[in-house]
Amino acid sequence: MVSRSWRMIAAAIVTIIFLLDFGVSDMPPNYTFMREATEAPKVSFYDYIVVGGGTTGIPVAATLSENSSVLLLERGGSPYPNPNVTLSANFGTYFLDSSPESPSQQFVVEGVVNARPRVLGGGTCINAGFYTRAEDRFYTEAGLTDANLIEESYQYAEKVMVFEPVLGGWQTALRAAMLEAGVTPDNGYTFDHLNGTKTGGSIFDPDGVRHTAADLLQYADPEGLSLLLHASVHKILFRTKGRSKPLAYGVVFEDSLGKMHRAYLKSGKKNEIIVSAGALGSPQLLILSGIGPKEQLDALKIKVVVEQPLVGQYMADNPLNGFFIPALVPVERSLVQTVGITEFGSYIEESGGINFLLADTATYLGYNYEMGGFIFEKTDGPVSMGNLTVVNRNPGDNPNVTFNYFKEPEDLEKCVKGLEVMLAAIESDAFSNYRYPNMTAQDILDLNIQYPYNQNENSKTFSTLEQYCKDTKGTIWHYHGGCRIGKVLDDEYKVLGVDGLRVVDGSTFVNSPGTNPQASLMMLGRYMGVTMLAQRCAADKPYADM
Repeated sequence: MVSRSWRMIAAAIVTIIFLLDFGVSDMPPNYTFMREATEAPKVSFYDYIVVGGGTTGIPVAATLSENSSVLLLERGGSPYPNPNVTLSANFGTYFLDSSPESPSQQFVVEGVVNARPRVLGGGTCINAGFYTRAEDRFYTEAGLTDANLIEESYQYAEKVMVFEPVLGGWQTALRAAMLEAGVTPDNGYTFDHLNGTKTGGSIFDPDGVRHTAADLLQYADPEGLSLLLHASVHKILFRTKGRSKPLAYGVVFEDSLGKMHRAYLKSGKKNEIIVSAGALGSPQLLILSGIGPKEQLDALKIKVVVEQPLVGQYMADNPLNGFFIPALVPVERSLVQTVGITEFGSYIEESGGINFLLADTATYLGYNYEMGGFIFEKTDGPVSMGNLTVVNRNPGDNPNVTFNYFKEPEDLEKCVKGLEVMLAAIESDAFSNYRYPNMTAQDILDLNIQYPYNQNENSKTFSTLEQYCKDTKGTIWHYHGGCRIGKVLDDEYKVLGVDGLRVVDGSTFVNSPGTNPQASLMMLGRYMGVTMLAQRCAADKPYADM
């Protein structure tokens, strides 16, 4: 008890120092538990092993470290103090970086260039920073029933890394334009998911510095957590002899020098491995470990641990569609701060003065991205889905993925309705100070159909809004599925057919929550961490309530 008290005091001191120092500078925090995987012993033992130091894995690991020994394995490096990650002025530069050290790993699906994070902090290091909570439907789908714990888990992140943005002229005009176009009521500044127009939170502070899920590591007990960077997990180990179900008991991971390490769970009924490797990484790792469709396992010559044909199924990505609107005056640089939530399932967002196409100036066909901005939509759901197939045994390589964008008519209908609202907003009185007076909606469509929103070829001539949705489809980086709850997992996120293994991340989602999933991902990590600690405590005190 004395040792634990001193550990808690030490953790508090680290937190205070972090808040004082990191809040006023861009210096990296002194996480004493963070080191390179090359420094790890060949064999080690822990109560919990968390695979993936991203948006969900970090709050899981930090929470579990409060009274357990935890190993957190992250395949990428640290976001501190990489200015391409931390500064809003450098948004998107990492998408053009194809080096092994890039925080972003590109993959292409159906001509749409997408990205998966490869950095401590996960998607919070490479996204556009918008912070908003999920709709009520999500909590039911996710099996989250404790409303108080949901609230506390959201606040866990909000206290550390969420700020109220200050709207400039472009954002203010578009906000008023959406209200004029009928996306009502005006819900002000709120994290809640409400039909109408609102301003949400931002993980960029007033100085334009990004705060990521890595900042949540200040909550960790520095003696309870061991964090290894550039640790690529190759497979989960299972014990089958004398058991009715295989038991996960360890992992094999590779460091940056190519040396292999093994980490094992200590003996204990509540010790577990938690996979939080993302919507691509988690189903990929299950398959590499012997849990998945038999035909894939046989093709890869992987011993079948559990035949599970639904691993890698129900893959979905919310399409992004929108317009670049040239302006008469320079537009202040801003990322997503305002959103219009329609009743029919289109979420309308915006950004200003940013090279959202990640292309050279000539791509804008005589216009300048600093003299204009984008208004775009995310299609809710979606109901169109595809699948994931692992093609080799290298965990660093991308699996093959399909999303079947706009395969289902319902998704296409939402897209068209959203475009109609956006065009009405552009033509509103509220937006008249920015709009070219003689530029019609048709002109906007004719211009944007020529922009490279994806790698597919099209006629470059506008025909219908339905065809526009298909021709200009992009991604908002909210892909999900692959280890869906109720299909691959039970309602406690435990992998069906085995013991000692859970998956907790966006691969479990039925739908992408809200207008941006990062808040819900961090909430889910904290929620499940607290839940697991409570289960552990109950197991340690079986007679406490008798």
